[in-house]
Amino acid sequence: MTNPILSTFKLGSLTLTNRAVMSPMTRSRAPGNVPNAMMATYYGQRAGDAGLIITEGTSPSPNGLGYPRIPGLFNAAQVAGWKGVTDAIHATGGHIFVQLMHTGRVANIANLPAGARVLAPSAMVIDQQIWVDPDGNKPVTPAQERTVADIEHAIDEFVHAGKLAIEAGFDGVELHGANGYLIEQFLNSSSNHRTDDWGGSAQKRCKFGFEVAKRLAAAIGGQRVGIRMSPYGVNGGMQPDPEVETSYPHFAGLMKQAGLAYIHIADHSAMGAPKVSDSVKANIRKAFGGLIILAGGYDYARANADLTEGKGELVAFGRGYLANPTYLARASKGEALNAPDFTTLYSPGEKGYIDYP
Repeated sequence: MTNPILSTFKLGSLTLTNRAVMSPMTRSRAPGNVPNAMMATYYGQRAGDAGLIITEGTSPSPNGLGYPRIPGLFNAAQVAGWKGVTDAIHATGGHIFVQLMHTGRVANIANLPAGARVLAPSAMVIDQQIWVDPDGNKPVTPAQERTVADIEHAIDEFVHAGKLAIEAGFDGVELHGANGYLIEQFLNSSSNHRTDDWGGSAQKRCKFGFEVAKRLAAAIGGQRVGIRMSPYGVNGGMQPDPEVETSYPHFAGLMKQAGLAYIHIADHSAMGAPKVSDSVKANIRKAFGGLIILAGGYDYARANADLTEGKGELVAFGRGYLANPTYLARASKGEALNAPDFTTLYSPGEKGYIDYP
């Protein structure tokens, strides 16, 4: 097939109209951490074009709201807000997964609600600035080390958020195990210095992500759960793990054991991070043995080429969908594309959000 991206695809019980995925992209348009009508418009504009939409990172916990104006999914108001989004998607016949993103140590305490804490696998300070309304960029708040009770509580929060996702009308849940956030903070030896059952060897560092995935899949069905990974990622102060060639395929095997529907591999080399090696991608694919979503600087031609070569089953597009609500339709016809306005990526309001033609 010349353009496999345009073909339908079965994801669990869902039939996707094409193999294009709208990548999860933080947009910071949820004041009070509650999804709103403007967000429903944004996702609704893109619903008829992408076979699957994955939402922006959404916190399962008050402790995970490290950035300003990011949505949560742990209370009734947030469920109601997200219901407006899922209704807009399903009205077009589209499908949508919510990405559960706990920021962990990548946070400023001023962005968290009263009583919340900045917690991580290990206590450490990372050299990063985070925007705080209305003050501007502020240093990351030093993280406290999680107790075992804190770890178990976080796992329960992910499961609870997954159940609320189904209540809110989502077709499934993507765990954010990438970009230097909580699941990756446990997985990577540069951020996990623990010596108990939750750290040390690569196998023990995989335990947190495995327990989250396994218990969430048991609660809502593995066909409704995927996970995103970013081997060699450097976001959030992360350093490439020296064991990445073995730890990530091992983790992928655990995701198979947990019964997950897919693994979403993010290669951030287009944005300056080290390139994810072909061997890591191939070994993740081999260990998982299931659906792979490819992501990282893709355009229409490269997506079709990699699908044709069997490197994955679906391809995610970020910047394309950010600026082009009908990205796939326009790209497939060779039409000119809108360029993203990078000055409005995370600003409040409609500009650079729902006003792209």
